[in-house]
Amino acid sequence: MDSLSQIALGAAVGTAVLGRKVGPRAALWGAVCGTLPDLDVLVPYGDPVRDFTFHRAESHALFWLTVVSPAIAWVIARINARRDRDSGAKYRDWLLLAWLALVTHPLLDAFTVYGTQLLLPFSDYPIGIGSVFIIDPLYTVPLIIGVIAWLSLRQRDLRAANRWNIAGLAASTVYLAWTVAAQSHVEGQVHRALAATSLADGRVLVTPTPFNSLLWRIVVMDDDAYHEGFVSLFDRRDGVTFERHANDTRLLDPVRDDWAVRRLAWFSKGFYGVRAAGPETRIASGSPGTLSQLLGAVETANAASALPDAGGTPIVMTDLRMGQTPWFVFSFVVAEHSGPAIEPVPNRQIPGQRPPASALPWLWERIWNENASL
Repeated sequence: MDSLSQIALGAAVGTAVLGRKVGPRAALWGAVCGTLPDLDVLVPYGDPVRDFTFHRAESHALFWLTVVSPAIAWVIARINARRDRDSGAKYRDWLLLAWLALVTHPLLDAFTVYGTQLLLPFSDYPIGIGSVFIIDPLYTVPLIIGVIAWLSLRQRDLRAANRWNIAGLAASTVYLAWTVAAQSHVEGQVHRALAATSLADGRVLVTPTPFNSLLWRIVVMDDDAYHEGFVSLFDRRDGVTFERHANDTRLLDPVRDDWAVRRLAWFSKGFYGVRAAGPETRIASGSPGTLSQLLGAVETANAASALPDAGGTPIVMTDLRMGQTPWFVFSFVVAEHSGPAIEPVPNRQIPGQRPPASALPWLWERIWNENASL
């Protein structure tokens, strides 16, 4: 989830654990601990594919977060030692706060589609339920309201303040459960629609569209294409209208053993697109972060000048789970078609493509009108 959601969740958890004893410091330290796992984005892993697929790895693993919790709690307790003589807070209280704020971070992330390696070091499988978009106000706002109400009411009526904070946590948790139920409902509808078609055996992805859980994006994989459609919970018809998009996975046949190709295929769980891009394709320098991409502050160069063979054609792998055609967040040049041969190249990232301003109003219209077109 986005940083604001994680800060709000950490603050609400910290308040619930230790707010009675230490006041606003509980929310502060809960927010800090709730943010820590995402600091792995500051660690360079060597190339863009590694940066992409090693995010939400050890820093989001329940085992390793449990291991480091005592040390983090010790630091927090030392910082607060003088004030805790009066508050009565003990090390074990800070340990519980730190551990809960840390582990709820990756547990929340696991509801997004990106993939969170919760079970390291025992399994590196990237868990991604995909029932909630990375930014969803209906999840975050109740947490913020609960914490703000607690901060406002705690000195006048601590019991009422605690009820507000718990209500915020409960509402956000119920909302997560709702998204899983809605996703399951849509998946059932999609499989029924595909049952009598040539796509009946295709892999199906169901994820929410931005900022809501009412309109869902559907991707169905085929041998040489992927099919994309949208389903609203308010659609009157049972079927799904799909648009077919070519997917030339055969371009990867000569480079299937390349690490970056295998890693992206594994991490995306098979939901990836492959295309030959033009030499004018812009390739980023290094591994651009999400914020720099949103701000348009990414240094790029033409593929023709950035790849080993100036006359070669870049082969691009795209994670189809995040974004929608033709605007995807994560695409990587993994090979180059030069003459008769396709050879692996040091992987480079293509900056995420931003949708036009008209896309957001379309999302709202499509929720209510199944005939709305973008």
